[in-house]
Amino acid sequence: MTETQLAHHLTHPIFEVIRETVPNERVYVIGGFVRDLLLGRPCKDIDIVIEGSGIELAEKIAEKVKATKVSVFKNFGTAMIKLNDGYEIEFVGARKESYDRGSRKPIVEDGTIEDDQKRRDFKINALAISLNKASFGELIDPFNGVQDLKDRLLRTPLAPGVTYSDDPLRMMRAIRFATQLNFSIHHMSLAAIKENKERISIVSQERITTELNKIILAEKPSIGFKLLFNTGLLEIIFPEMVALHGVEFVDNKGHKDNFYHTLEVLDNIAPNTDNLWLRWAAILHDIAKPPTKRFDKKVGWTFHSHEVVGSHMVKGIFKRLKLPLDSSMSYVRKLVFLHLRPIALTNPNTKDSAYRRMLMEAGDDIDDLLTLCRADITSKNEHKVQRYLQKFDKVEKRIAEIEENDRIRDWQPPISGDIIMKTFGLTPCFEVGQIKNDIKEAILEGTIKNDFEEAFAYMVEVGEKLGLKVVTRNEK
Repeated sequence: MTETQLAHHLTHPIFEVIRETVPNERVYVIGGFVRDLLLGRPCKDIDIVIEGSGIELAEKIAEKVKATKVSVFKNFGTAMIKLNDGYEIEFVGARKESYDRGSRKPIVEDGTIEDDQKRRDFKINALAISLNKASFGELIDPFNGVQDLKDRLLRTPLAPGVTYSDDPLRMMRAIRFATQLNFSIHHMSLAAIKENKERISIVSQERITTELNKIILAEKPSIGFKLLFNTGLLEIIFPEMVALHGVEFVDNKGHKDNFYHTLEVLDNIAPNTDNLWLRWAAILHDIAKPPTKRFDKKVGWTFHSHEVVGSHMVKGIFKRLKLPLDSSMSYVRKLVFLHLRPIALTNPNTKDSAYRRMLMEAGDDIDDLLTLCRADITSKNEHKVQRYLQKFDKVEKRIAEIEENDRIRDWQPPISGDIIMKTFGLTPCFEVGQIKNDIKEAILEGTIKNDFEEAFAYMVEVGEKLGLKVVTRNEK
């Protein structure tokens, strides 16, 4: 879609409402909505720019469409209304900007649509469509952004060094758009990002992490991480990941490049989940390999306990990147800690007790853990990968069988401490904990079923061996 008259593509009713509300004013839909319209991509975020007050226009439109709320941001001169169909419409007055080198916050003045297009980050985001009555649907493309869409290329409206120095977050946005759209970044822009990489330090961590998460959620996240690595930005914002890069040889024995392995795992998992935190687990599953790397003359390179060390590193990384220190972090820590367990079960001599222990520890996250482990099976030898995947099919089948029989997922002890104390006339003591643990071990080893009656009988047996006497058989 490259025609310059796009009225027949402006099908959402909001555009007609705007045209009828301000028929003679210079008002435009601009930016990502226009870009995605031309690319044939869905977009529910609509940016409207007017030569005048965006807040006043938002209030008029909200009244016309009976929007229940207008969110006004006076400091930025913007307002937003949310429609029942999921669309978010943001209104802003056209403006021009100038920057002080010590800050990415611009000095803003009222401007024209031309000024507003010049301040945009990329030519493909400077595209605008007129909404005023006389020229409704006319494409405004002063920087030939349509050609960049055809060429699948990211270029800046102004000199890239100026664009990235003024607002260094645009470096992250360039890489994010390249990843999401599978576009190339113009060579002059790439060079400017490398030259200005240190400027990223003036950007808040929250804004950096927002862009990083969007890269992670892309269809092929490795595109963005390779660009971050090659431009030097990754070393600044995520040095632990850069530490994975490289191969070391001793006695002609080398290990895999864990940076590119991690990217392969991330790309492998992407088609199977939109869960941001599962993708973060893929990124961090081998994060502790650099600090745990050792060379043994008999076996070569080892990374003993990297899953344990890695799980301890997760909190520090989340804290520095301003990621949530809540259940999301705990989930990632758990998956990093357990990521080797299912692979170990491919040994045909594995006992069912090992399956039960893993099911108990993974709980409701077992399916995500298995998804991560499947993604972690990588090799340049495709036949080797297929062999491992076939073994893993058997592991998953056995897990399903044990789960169905033993109900270990989210395991809760069938015998509580209260029952133990009532049965033997005890107060809280060491013996109560020991009996509970013995019951758990018996269930995991398959000695008894995960069942109240069998567990109760086993409890009595264990208690009597400890010299305890049953004082009541009021079982429940």
